[in-house]
Order: sequence, then structure tokens, then C-alpha cells
Amino acid sequence: MAKDFASKRHNSFHWTRKVGSDENDDVSSHKPLPHHNNTKPSSSSSSSSSNVITHKKKLQSFAVSRLRSVIATLSRARPGNQNSGLGSRVVGTLFGSRRGHVHFSIQKDPNSPPAFLIELATPISGLVKEMASGLVRIALECDKGKEEEEGEEKNGTLRHGGGDKTKTTTTAAVSRRLVEEPMWRTYCNGKKCGFATRRECGEKEKKVLKALEMVSMGAGVLPETEEIGDGGGSGGGGGGDIMYMRAKFERIVGSRDSEAFYMMNPDSNGAPELSIYLLRI
Repeated sequence: MAKDFASKRHNSFHWTRKVGSDENDDVSSHKPLPHHNNTKPSSSSSSSSSNVITHKKKLQSFAVSRLRSVIATLSRARPGNQNSGLGSRVVGTLFGSRRGHVHFSIQKDPNSPPAFLIELATPISGLVKEMASGLVRIALECDKGKEEEEGEEKNGTLRHGGGDKTKTTTTAAVSRRLVEEPMWRTYCNGKKCGFATRRECGEKEKKVLKALEMVSMGAGVLPETEEIGDGGGSGGGGGGDIMYMRAKFERIVGSRDSEAFYMMNPDSNGAPELSIYLLRI
């Protein structure tokens, strides 16, 4: 009996140890749980880093937009930049009375005032004949004034390390834009055709251009009326009906001393029928 009782105690003790070891095993098996909770800080750190990157991108885009707006404001505020807003596509109109001279105007759009208006010595009937025979090239040349020449000389002196920068800046500010030149030598297909004169847009020219606002492209005749033909001088000139031709022109700026206008004709796949060049030499 004593042995049986001892064996029962031993067995009960051994069972107690096993239960304890199982509990330890269960506790050790639950130890990775805190490790599972450690994944949360990593996700929060990644989200915070993504927030930082997004904030930086927003700051960069804001800085770029601000820089562009400042550049645009400065370019508009530059003196003598009004006509640079014409762009690469402009509206060109040739008009004049049957017995008068050719007037040529350049507008940003049909509703805007002309940025460039000149009167050529060529009769409009002669220009019509030239255009009927083939391609027409009109070159308008003017001379550089003393102010421009002196400015270029002083700019050349500055490039070589000398001269007075203040005087050069003043001279450059006084110089005229190309479309503001008052007098031009005219050449039509290489032949000299007298002189062209810059004109201000008077009441008669305004009425002619107003009558052509709805015309985007084409040629025709405006009947002489009291409004258009009244008075002397320019667009109407009291010389009969007003002949006109309007088209889109491609504007190419070579430098501050050269510009070109090429008539865009959708029916022609080759060279433009009319090209006008402005040169200051």
C-alpha cells in the first residue's frame, strides 16, 4: 500500500510538472503576439513618409506656378512689348479704292485695332495684276537711326569690357520697335516701287475694317458709301469702291530688325501666294 501511495504521489507530482510545462509552452507560444503588434509603427512611419513626399511635391508645384506667373507679369510689364502679343497667327488685310493706293494692316484678330498699318505707293490695281500672274513678294526696308547704331556700338564696347552701361540702357529704351518705323522703301518681286508710309488708323480705316469684321478670309469689293467714301486721303479716298483681300498670315520674327508675314492659303499646297518682309538695315 505504501508503494502504491508513493507511486500515486509521484504520478500526481509528475502530472503537476507536466501541466506546468504545458502552461509554459502555452505562454511561450503566445509570446509572438507583442511582435505582431510591432507592425503598426512601421505602417504609420510609411504613411508619414508618404505625407512628407506629397507635401514636398505640393510645395514644388506651387513654386513653379508662382515662378511662371512672375515671368508672365514681367514680360507683360516690359516696355515696348505691346506688339509682341500678336503671336504667330495674325489677320492681314489689303484694301484700297480702285484708283487709290494699297493699304496693308496687321491685326491680332478681326475685332482688334491694327498693330501695323501702312500705305504703299503701289496702286491696288497693279497689285491685283501681280497676284494674278503668280507669287508676290513685298519687301519693306528702312534704315537704322543714329540711336540704334550708337546703341549697337556701345553694346559692342560693353562686350569687350568697356563703356558706360547706363548710357547703353538709355539708348536701347529710346529705339523704336520695327512696326513703328515711319518710312519704308518698297520692293515688289525685286522691283523698286517707291516708298511706304506708316499710317495711324483714322476714322475711314476704322470703318473699312469694321465692315470686314465678319470676313475671315477672302477677297471682294465694298461698295462706296457715304460712311466709307466720305472725305479724302486714305482707305476710300473718294476713288470708287473699296477692293480688299483678307487672309490669315503666319508671323515669323527673325530678330528685332526683321519680321516676315506669310499668307496662309488652305487651297495651295506650295509656297504662299503673298509674303511681306520687314527689314531694318
